[in-house]
Amino acid sequence: MASTERSGKGMPEKEKNVEGSQATAVYSVIGMTCSACSGQVERVLRQLPGIHDAVVDALTNRAQITFYPALITEETIRETIEDVGYQATLIQDHQTNAKSSQMCRIRINGICTSCSSAVESALQALGGVLMAQVASADEEAQVHYDPKMVSYKELLEAIEDTGSVAILITTGYMSQFQLKVDGVSTDHSMRLIENSLRSLPGVQDIDIDPKLNKFSVSYKPDVTGPRNFIQVIESTGSGRYKAMIFPETGREVHEKEIKRYYRSFLLSLVFTIPVFLTSMVFMYVPGIKSGLDRKVVNMLNVGEILRWALSTPVQFVIGRRFYSGSYRALRHGSANMDVLIALGTNAAYFYSVYSVLRAAASKDFMSTDFFETSSMLISFILLGKYLEISAKGKTSTAIAKLMDLAPETAILLTLDSEGNVTREEEIDSRLIQKNDVIKVLPGAKIASDGFVIWGQSHVNESMITGEARPVAKRKGDTVIGGTVNEDGVLHVEATKVGSESALSQIIQLVESAQMAKAPVQKFADRISKYFVPLVISLSFSTWLMWFLAGKFHWYPKSWIPSSMDSFELALQFGISVMVIACPCALGLATPTAVMVGTGVGASQGVLIKGGQALESAHKVNCIVFDKTGTLTVGKPVVVNTRLLKTMVLQEFYELVAATEVNSEHPLAKAIVESAKKFRDDEENPTWPEAKNFVSITGHGVKAIVRDKEIIVGNKSLILDQNVTIPSEAEDMLAEIESMAQTGILISIDGELAGVVAISDPLKPGASEVISILKSMKVKSIIVTGDNWGTANSIAKEVGIENVIAEAKPEQKAVKVKDLQASGNTVAMVGDGINDSPALVAADVGMAIGAGTDIAIEAADIVLMRSNLEDVITAIDLSRKTFSRIRLNYIWALGYNLLGIPIAAGALFPSTGLRLPPWIAGAAMAASSVSVVCCSLLLKNYRRPKELDGLDMQGVEVVK
Repeated sequence: MASTERSGKGMPEKEKNVEGSQATAVYSVIGMTCSACSGQVERVLRQLPGIHDAVVDALTNRAQITFYPALITEETIRETIEDVGYQATLIQDHQTNAKSSQMCRIRINGICTSCSSAVESALQALGGVLMAQVASADEEAQVHYDPKMVSYKELLEAIEDTGSVAILITTGYMSQFQLKVDGVSTDHSMRLIENSLRSLPGVQDIDIDPKLNKFSVSYKPDVTGPRNFIQVIESTGSGRYKAMIFPETGREVHEKEIKRYYRSFLLSLVFTIPVFLTSMVFMYVPGIKSGLDRKVVNMLNVGEILRWALSTPVQFVIGRRFYSGSYRALRHGSANMDVLIALGTNAAYFYSVYSVLRAAASKDFMSTDFFETSSMLISFILLGKYLEISAKGKTSTAIAKLMDLAPETAILLTLDSEGNVTREEEIDSRLIQKNDVIKVLPGAKIASDGFVIWGQSHVNESMITGEARPVAKRKGDTVIGGTVNEDGVLHVEATKVGSESALSQIIQLVESAQMAKAPVQKFADRISKYFVPLVISLSFSTWLMWFLAGKFHWYPKSWIPSSMDSFELALQFGISVMVIACPCALGLATPTAVMVGTGVGASQGVLIKGGQALESAHKVNCIVFDKTGTLTVGKPVVVNTRLLKTMVLQEFYELVAATEVNSEHPLAKAIVESAKKFRDDEENPTWPEAKNFVSITGHGVKAIVRDKEIIVGNKSLILDQNVTIPSEAEDMLAEIESMAQTGILISIDGELAGVVAISDPLKPGASEVISILKSMKVKSIIVTGDNWGTANSIAKEVGIENVIAEAKPEQKAVKVKDLQASGNTVAMVGDGINDSPALVAADVGMAIGAGTDIAIEAADIVLMRSNLEDVITAIDLSRKTFSRIRLNYIWALGYNLLGIPIAAGALFPSTGLRLPPWIAGAAMAASSVSVVCCSLLLKNYRRPKELDGLDMQGVEVVK
């Protein structure tokens, strides 16, 4: 039955109505062997009502399902996967539109019940808002939104437009924690524990798996945490219940699968080696040969009985996985590798049984059996699967290494009201809750994101940021979980725990990237759909052709080996064709290379969000650079101030800083920092109140301060506000811009009052990076909101010829689209909110890692180290990865195109070369292993040699 289209006009009306409540769940699916298996699961899932999309990856043994909770449950999806014949376990509960959304919590002061609906309506009217809930009792709003379409600042503005005061509490997802509870034996106990947990403040939802005694708790991490859950559970049953962290299953399941194939292979050898010896070795040992040839019944001899007895357990006990896999595939109208193996081994085994039984019933029939073919074939395939799964495990070592960054334990401190330590306790690091105080000893890993509340030290952050030198930390400085404390003792207050931590976000990003299919994978998926039926047809045609050729004497009898007749020769050719064909190699060609490529990128500070980004990046021939924070350091400083009217410089800066303090732009921060120098309270100054603040994106700001209208911005903003720019100021701007500085104009009550010159130095090596890109045949363009003079000076300094200045965010996106229309594959490199539209519009968006969360969310590639050289690494790595994918496809296709004709006997008439089925099976197994190993060679990737001479990390901005 054809599945209904899930998008556009084909979407069922009911699903259109609930489209806003999409959810995503991730399952571990055990038992898939190739892309045919994953394709089969995808087809069955997509036929279910309520399924929006299904992505199943046989390589990672995962299924990511986007669905509508109003129409279908996670349990129904799991049962459907198991009905197809694979073991399915939910490993990540759904989050609303988790693939592209974030959740933020906003405090709304003084909101009443009647106002809450107005605020909800205002939020839901914004494009990109997926769901908005406002609770007047809590004075809080929870908003799920797509950061590519709307920013949290726009959410705050929409709330304030309704007349309410909005304060951002947090952005991100709710946390979830999984617990295993021992001692639970009845439904009453389950309900008792569930009710106890639900009574905790901050607990949002609880899912229970009674079979595993597993409780999945969704909660607000700033209200409660896992230690509270364990304490409540263990106090509920008067000590009867014991709660613990639910054991992780990812790596353990993979290791069990490897061990299972290894044991099966060793067990098969116990039977296969004697079969091989009796059929191919002992026949040439005189004493043993006579014993094996001794007749038992008519022409049936001892050797045939031994081979029959030894091969039967291999065929039906050890090889039962191929029968069950074939049954599952055929039951759902598809065919996979298991079908080919089952057909090939059954043909050899049952023909041998027929031959043996006929010998037992006849006094003159000389039987020839192929028991060694079926048993050796299964043994070699099991060996190949063992090697393949072992190699596949190595493709995801990047995630394992990231997980290993987190320490297993942490020292929890209990403080009294005066901040003195009253108790120290070592706990599992996964039990850390928000606002916990953690003690970090010298040489220990920091267990959680947070900030230092006591002590000073140096922290090695190279594993996260790529910064080679240890970073000094003291009271008030932020730290990242997974980094290493070098020399001093630190007390750290946890701010982001569990899935909110930077390390968890990176791991989730890499996992999502490795699951995302590259468009080129569709080629293999299309082939695998028809591959097995085609091979079965070719196998039958091969047997029939050789059988007819033998029956009608179309070839000389001398071609037939002495140990068989023409039928048996034809049968061997047919079986060889069936077992040598390998759809697995085609299915593994792309995902293994993508997994290794994204893993290597992550280890080098380049986070590539999946196969689509890799495929697009290798085609890039044009890069659009933002200026501030991308080509420049992004820490601008005021280098000169010139007043055009008589006033005190301190008063001037007070008015300007009061206006700019509300802006997040780097230039605004530079002005505020400069203004602090004129204040006695430099650390925490209080600025005059700014009323009617307006930010004109890409141009500047304006506000009313002390009853004066203050406008701070570029030349075009000043002219738009009908402020006259005297010739003296024009000359100042020209001089400032000629030195690659940015000139900011300040108007007070409609009169130009001053010009501020701001310098943002180029990143070291920027010109060398542009030069290397030219050698890679990639042209570079600057698109910036800064003035033309500064933009041209920067471009000249780095060697970029094409410049577009004074561009608004939407104009940057238009320029990207113009370049695409000219036939270019465009990458955009930026770091700010104003770059997000262009990052989304580009074929490949690259966000500088130190930039804003919104820019990083909108990008396809994140440069964690904020180094321009990583732009080259990203492009070069993607090119190397895709050359590896092409090589994999050439090998996989070439193997099948050459192997199948040889197995069919194409060379037999001229050379006498014939592939016995067991050799064909060994070749099939080797082809999959070779493709995986070819992808694994990417782990030896080294960035271009030209980058070795660049020192991109020599910039240190002194706060």
